[in-house]
Amino acid sequence: MWLEDDDIFGGKPEKKFFDIIFNANRNLVQDELNNSVRKVAALELLLEEMLTEDKDTDAIINNYVFKNQDKVNQRTDNLYIEMMGNILTQNE
Repeated sequence: MWLEDDDIFGGKPEKKFFDIIFNANRNLVQDELNNSVRKVAALELLLEEMLTEDKDTDAIINNYVFKNQDKVNQRTDNLYIEMMGNILTQNE
């Protein structure tokens, strides 16, 4: 059986991430998700501050995602892997 390019250990990073968070220590998962949400909030605020006109931040983000799907998908996979690593290294 051949693995797809985006497979990691026989599955996609997103699927493996959810397998891990549903089985790892709840406090560790909460901490990691809280850190991720805090980072998203900071990035949204930073984007709003960088914009000089009143613009819809969500529309700008969605437009960027649409125009850069491959890059966004790769970064998404990398973030899933990073978050899994953070949870697993603390879960031992």
